[in-house]
Amino acid sequence: MTENYEPFENIFNRAAARHNGEAFLIQSLSSPLSTESLYHISDDRWLAAMTQKIFQSGINWQVVRNKWEGFEDVFFGFDIEKMTLIADEMWEEKAKDTRIIRHLGKVLTIRDNALMMHDAQQTHGSFAKLVADWPSSDITNLWLYLKKHGKRLGGNTGPYSLRVMGKDTFLLTKDVEGYLRNREIITTGRDTQAALAAAQTAFNYWHEESGLPYCQISQCIAFSVNA
Repeated sequence: MTENYEPFENIFNRAAARHNGEAFLIQSLSSPLSTESLYHISDDRWLAAMTQKIFQSGINWQVVRNKWEGFEDVFFGFDIEKMTLIADEMWEEKAKDTRIIRHLGKVLTIRDNALMMHDAQQTHGSFAKLVADWPSSDITNLWLYLKKHGKRLGGNTGPYSLRVMGKDTFLLTKDVEGYLRNREIITTGRDTQAALAAAQTAFNYWHEESGLPYCQISQCIAFSVNA
């Protein structure tokens, strides 16, 4: 299977050529946080980040950002314990609040994802610690964990939430998925276990080859296929 893996040096050089040279490319790449730094992110910020990504799905992202102060007020700063204590009928009332984007289905994900994090607190000390300790060499199984135990965190929503919070993860964006399909690394449906395992194996290979974090490898692939 490794014969399908293009040398990462070729990917990087093509990305640099298409994006104003090596120096500009390097400046454009994101850097993940250290494990220690991830430990210190409070769980309410993880819930807030995931909620924001869930609400941004299918809507202009700036619309959600413009309303975000209202979300923080309505949901008590996304305090995990408070979210788990809100009565069911109160969630419906909160979903009608004009300070937020009124969408009951998405509002209810706050409760469900708070419960997921509360469970992680019991077993790992904090949700942040669960994420921080999860190896990036197995990141697709963290995606599956979020999809299974949370709500509306499948597809790219969970991975985007991890990336924005600083966890080192690649993303299966349209460009990255297209590249992997052109190289016949992914040959099944995007979210199948076979596809995720194949993508993970390829990224592990490039990580070992280049020494770069997974997020930067992912970005370089996207830049290499996009002028």
